[in-house]
Amino acid sequence: MPEQTRVFLVVVDDSDEMRSALMFACRRARHTGGRVALLRVIEPTEYQHFASIGNLMRAEARQNAEALLERLAAEVNAMSGQLPVLYVREGNPREQLIALIDEDPQISILVLAADTGSNGPGPLISALTGKFIGKLRVPLTIVPGNLTDAQITAIT
Repeated sequence: MPEQTRVFLVVVDDSDEMRSALMFACRRARHTGGRVALLRVIEPTEYQHFASIGNLMRAEARQNAEALLERLAAEVNAMSGQLPVLYVREGNPREQLIALIDEDPQISILVLAADTGSNGPGPLISALTGKFIGKLRVPLTIVPGNLTDAQITAIT
């Protein structure tokens, strides 16, 4: 039976440190024969007064998410040697992340980067290393968000 390909899942958000997680995952995938997957979660809009406006806002958010993932896919391809698997979900980021990991048996490692500021590592890492750690069925790799490209290259 052939060995399953490792899939390194990176949550794409608007943080600066996300780039560290992306580079780490790409380099690990390249060196282990794995693949990268990207997840972008669209948080629901609060605007519910007119359904048509809410639907328009949701469609625009999805288009923006897909465009961002397509741009990142080219970078991932260059760094890892393969096009990534792309996921766009709507809802609570933590809930959608855990649900995706549960639904897709190919995902084998979650890679997140920690914010190094005074506010802590970020809400997702705080939740997943706290009371939700038992919900993960895969290892969690936390990359310090302040690592340079050279440092990431050296450790991967």
